[in-house]
Amino acid sequence: DADIVVISDEVYEHIIFDGLQHQSALKFDELFQRTIAVYSFGKTFHATGWKTGYVIGPESLMTEFRKVHQFNVFSVNTPMQYALATYLQNPENYLSLPAFYQQKRDFFVNHIKDSRFKVIPSHGTYFQLLDYSAISDLPEYDFAVWLTKEKGVAAIPVSSFYHDKKNQQILRFAFPKQEDTLLKAAEILNNI
Repeated sequence: DADIVVISDEVYEHIIFDGLQHQSALKFDELFQRTIAVYSFGKTFHATGWKTGYVIGPESLMTEFRKVHQFNVFSVNTPMQYALATYLQNPENYLSLPAFYQQKRDFFVNHIKDSRFKVIPSHGTYFQLLDYSAISDLPEYDFAVWLTKEKGVAAIPVSSFYHDKKNQQILRFAFPKQEDTLLKAAEILNNI
């Protein structure tokens, strides 16, 4: 038995593809007692600037969480909280998200499948990872800058999410865009 507290990032719980189901750490009794699960309305509804979400955990952990939270959050957007509460009363508003985002993912992937980029399957979130090792030896950051400045397609180097910044020649692309935007990006990527 270890005294480990789990912080479970479950912000993409409603953005799961290919018939898969979200598996919360909270559904396991032993884990529930040591888990704080984090959720984000901004991620769920692709509006990350909202900075609204919630956490769930056992009372013992939530008591401690509130001690820290009270000093980190000085005000909230109360009208947005009421709007979200009303919006969430219709479950279809979030239960339809997997199909919506999977269609976007499939559209993007189908239009770049013949490119020199290697698609790394995305089973959730609204990001698609692409391996460019067959195209360039540039480090991720440099390739992302080149792609943005020279080709007009923005991507994020995955190395920026890791403490050691290890270069894997993989970029992250956001696909919740209009189809014409995705088509333009695919055309550019296909010509690299």
